[in-house]
Formats: sequence, structure tokens, C-alpha cells
Amino acid sequence: MIEKIEELLVEVNSFHATSKEEIENFRIKYNGKKGILNDFFEKFKEVPNDQKKDFGQKINTLKQAVNVKLEDLKNASASSIIVEKEDLTKPAFPLELGSIHPINLVKNRIIEIFKSIGFAVADGPEIEDDWHNFTALNLPEYHPARDMQDTFFIEQNPDILLRTHTSSVQIRYMEENQPPIRILSPGRVFRNEAVSSRSHCIFHQIEGLYIDENVSFADLKQTIQFFTTELFGKSKIRLRPSYFPFTEPSAEIDVYWGLNSETDYRITKGTGWLEIMGCGMVDPAVLKNVNIDPEKYSGYAFGMGIERIVMLLYQMSDIRMFFENDIRTLEQFKTL
Repeated sequence: MIEKIEELLVEVNSFHATSKEEIENFRIKYNGKKGILNDFFEKFKEVPNDQKKDFGQKINTLKQAVNVKLEDLKNASASSIIVEKEDLTKPAFPLELGSIHPINLVKNRIIEIFKSIGFAVADGPEIEDDWHNFTALNLPEYHPARDMQDTFFIEQNPDILLRTHTSSVQIRYMEENQPPIRILSPGRVFRNEAVSSRSHCIFHQIEGLYIDENVSFADLKQTIQFFTTELFGKSKIRLRPSYFPFTEPSAEIDVYWGLNSETDYRITKGTGWLEIMGCGMVDPAVLKNVNIDPEKYSGYAFGMGIERIVMLLYQMSDIRMFFENDIRTLEQFKTL
């Protein structure tokens, strides 16, 4: 019997398993109720007294070897399972939390403000045709105002281009909907401009449009007054006469920023006033182009560059920061 135990010890020490089932079969074979070890312990009673000591030591040696082998097999199995489930392509620890981009932070805040007074959000394509981007907005071919917007043309005859403003969204919306209309149109726009700290060939706009019966310039001013108070906490504004082909009359909106710091003097050029957007009453020609009766309906429109508003709110001096994705800049907005 001792020779049999020696053979089993060799078998135990050389055993290798490739699955959980093989490990379990090994356990049952040796440690089960009807296993080899229990069988040996039962036969121990029949062993002559002078052999009991050697026989008992061999059984305990076999038992210890079985238990050690089972422990090793379980640990190896657990390690292999972990390796199988491990995604070797995932980032290493620590995992950095992201944040909302400052442009989206301000865009969402502007949308919230105007939604509170009944404005809905409308969207449209970034690749536009000449009609929606220019002609329907009272900018016919060869109109000198087209020179105000250097354009990225994709095709010609017919002209297909990257939109230069989100006013094209307003045209598309008015073509498909009759007044009352009260919408915001946020999005990216593109102009062929030199990239510098104050300008970029890509930027973001958010424009508003309100068309209904008996809409007046006073309604426009009150809306802008509400917006500047909510966003900037500043209620003193002024309207300066200006020119836009799609509105008449037109105005630039300035908010009184104040002169409380050196930065205030710099960004307002010492006046305390800061230009934030353009606006005006929708030109009757634009309403005619989208089959809205200008005799019955009137309306106002306004628009602003989101980057400019972000730079004012967070005192950022370079517009290129918004597009470089420098983590040192973006991580400052984690808690906002």
C-alpha cells in the first residue's frame, strides 16, 4: 500500500488542470466522501501495528500534497479568469474626470434663459446653399454686404458653402412654419478669416427670432434687457444704430460693464460699455421670401457670438483656447 501512495504522490505533484471542471474532478477523486484519502483512512484500521506509523505518515503526506495542489490550482484559475476579463486597452489609473466645454456651458445657459420666456431651439445643416445663407436673407447676388462675410465655398453653380451664420436655420424654419414663431438657432459657423487671438475661421453663434402680430422694437429691447440681466447681472444697456441686410431698423447692443478693475478698462477701452450682439426688426423682404405676410406679421431677430460671451464671462484673452483642447484650460471648468 505504501508503494501505491508513492505512485499517487507523483501523480498529484505532476497534475495540471486546464479548466474548473478538471480541478473539481481532482478534488472529488482525492478529497471526496468516496475519494482515495478516505479510502486509505478506512484501510488504516487493517494495517498491522508495526506498520501503522509509516502508513499514517504517508497518508498525511499525500493529504498535504493534495491540499497544496488544490490551493495552487484555485489561485492559478482565479488569476487566469482575471486576465481573461481584463481590458488591456483601457486607460491606466487614475482616471481623470472630464468637464463640459466652456462654450457649451455658456450656450446651455443662454438657451435656458430664452427658454424661460418661450423660445424653442431649432437646428439646421452646416453645409448650406446660396438661397438659405444669402438670398432669402435679402442678400441677393452681387449685394455689397456679402463682402462682409468671407465664405468657404464647397461648390459653385450652384453655390454650396459652409454657413456663415445661423440665420439660415431661421429661413428654413420659417419656410416650414407659420407664425407665431419664437426660436433660437445655436451652432457652428465658418468664415474665411485669419486665425488670431481675437478671431477664428470657426466660431459659434446663437441667434433668436420672434415673428407674430404686432411685434415692436420695444418688445425687442425688453427681451434683450431681460437677457443681459439674467446672464451678466447687468441691466443697463444701450442700442446704437447699425446696418444688417436682413433687419430694418438695426442696432448694436452694448451692456454697461463698468470700470471696477484694470481688466474692465482694457476690454471696454475705458468707456465702460461693451458690445455684445446685433439685432433689429426683420426686414419685410425676408418675410416675403418665406411666404409670410409682412402686412400682418412683424418680428425681431438678434444674434451673438458665443465665444465672445465666454471670453467676457471667464476673462479669457485668446479665442484659440477654445479649439486647442489644452487640458490645462479645460480642467478649470470641472466644477462649473
